[in-house]
Amino acid sequence: MRMTILAILGLVLVALTGLALWRWLDHRADRAEMARLIALQPADPPRFDAAMVADLPEPVRRFFTNAIAEGTPLHTVARIEMQGSFGMGDKADPGYLPMRATQVLAAPHGFVWAMRAGSGAMRMSGSDSGLWTRFWVAGLLPVAHLGGDPDHTRSAFGRYVAEAVFWTPAAVLPGPGVTWEAVSANVARMTMRQGALEQVVDLTVAPDGQPVQVAFSRWSNANPDKVHRLQPFGGFLSAFRDIGGFRLPTHVEAGNQFGTDDYFPFFVVDVTDIAFPAPPG
Repeated sequence: MRMTILAILGLVLVALTGLALWRWLDHRADRAEMARLIALQPADPPRFDAAMVADLPEPVRRFFTNAIAEGTPLHTVARIEMQGSFGMGDKADPGYLPMRATQVLAAPHGFVWAMRAGSGAMRMSGSDSGLWTRFWVAGLLPVAHLGGDPDHTRSAFGRYVAEAVFWTPAAVLPGPGVTWEAVSANVARMTMRQGALEQVVDLTVAPDGQPVQVAFSRWSNANPDKVHRLQPFGGFLSAFRDIGGFRLPTHVEAGNQFGTDDYFPFFVVDVTDIAFPAPPG
């Protein structure tokens, strides 16, 4: 009996050690991918000139001249600290958990969103990126380890392209892979292409050019059938602040089925800091 108990304890110890190592490797991957993305920051970026957007449709021009002050260095990579609520349920039972997260955003190349939510037995942590989705309960029990397939890549691309529109406007200026058009007097449409990936994002702007909501069709399996398909996603932007020459929203509410009766804002955050880190060297 004693030997059996010792063997069981040994197996438990090996399992816990393996899980701890697995979690450590996830953290290391987060740091490595964040460092890779930060290294893509232009070391000596050009500065914004309204002439860059003078020929764009009026709502697009209005957005950029509101979002970027004249003479601002056009940094395209941001590090964002945020806190708020993350919904684990649905519209009827949101199951919101208090959440803190750090994100490095570098469209069109990728992003990493590393989060911690809840407490005690409901404590969750993990990260979302263009390469993976990894979440753990209590730091030791993996509950999601996804990525590396076309569905995940396409879904992630939609998220970070849409976020780039309002958090890193320099990254969505017209150029290779980025086009803009007017949908109406107050709606501007951006299309970003990267290799085989393409994402269209509609941005509603106020008369002064301030963006108030973002909407797009996201490739997602967040539906009762758990089947990947295009479905509405989007949210509302508010609490704007001037940060490094950019005028950026610091309150965001977003979720699935945006614009429908089934809209559920599972992502509700307040930004506590946005920085544009210099590349190494």
